Amino acid sequence: MRAFRLRETGLAPDLTEDPLPEPGPGEIRLRIAACALNFADLLMIQGRYQERPPLPLTLGMEVAGIVDALGEGVSGPAPGTRVAAFGSCGGLAEFGCWPAGRCLPLPDSVSFRDAAAFQIAYGTGHLALDHRARLQPGERLLVTGAAGGVGLAAVEIGRRMGAHVIATARGEERLAVARAAGAHEAIDSETEDLKGVLKALGGIDVTYDTVGGAGFDAALRASRPEGRLLAIGFAGGDVPQVPANLLLVKNLSVIGLYWGGYMTFAPQVLIRSLETLLGWLADGSLRPHVSHELPLERAAEGLELLRTRQATGKVVITP
Repeated sequence: MRAFRLRETGLAPDLTEDPLPEPGPGEIRLRIAACALNFADLLMIQGRYQERPPLPLTLGMEVAGIVDALGEGVSGPAPGTRVAAFGSCGGLAEFGCWPAGRCLPLPDSVSFRDAAAFQIAYGTGHLALDHRARLQPGERLLVTGAAGGVGLAAVEIGRRMGAHVIATARGEERLAVARAAGAHEAIDSETEDLKGVLKALGGIDVTYDTVGGAGFDAALRASRPEGRLLAIGFAGGDVPQVPANLLLVKNLSVIGLYWGGYMTFAPQVLIRSLETLLGWLADGSLRPHVSHELPLERAAEGLELLRTRQATGKVVITP
């Protein structure tokens, strides 16, 4: 089979011919139809991701396809079943193996492309907003980096949960994407007085921050009493430093969310969240935005689209 392999951190991955993998105990083998790319794939190439699977490895964290074979002790999903699956790597290939417990059968109405594109971005948004921040209908939600895959999913989920959604992104084209996903307000993130604009709009109850830097600081200072700020990622490269006196005076909470961590310490929380999201996806409440769909031999091009922020929503590779 063909696989997009990383042999050494810091070097470009390449397309290789590998033996067909055999599912181990508790695993299924999947014939992969779609794999969505993530910013984490770039960090893994650089050796900067919080998880470091042994090299060489096949990149790709979230996939969809058809069950091809079952490992020892696995009774299902049966071969031929359409499923979505997730893990730390293995998706940028024609076949791959995953624990059976991480495979979700797909309704016929959900495409392989959408099934691959929704898991990490929407899973992160739902766990953060529902499980961690307890977002309530009518609250004001700020989403930074709102035209990227994770931010755009949070816009949709926040709208679905009844929040008033305020999105920030760079440039009118990206702001239009956030509005189309359901943002009530859209603000250029390079606005000179972002804090003032946010306060003028009524302040913020929950912040979903994927960027870090000045946007996080503006949101912190524009937060209402008992506001919650979710630290999701630092795509801008600047990790915020939080002044504790502001937390004290306004009774604020800063909450971290690493979606992948739930695979280790609370996998059922993650699975329940994905099942809820899959229902929303099936009934049309969620519509993953995929800006680029590319074949496996163009996976490097897809990663470059992420690195240079030319993509909106998700980039999906179709082996």
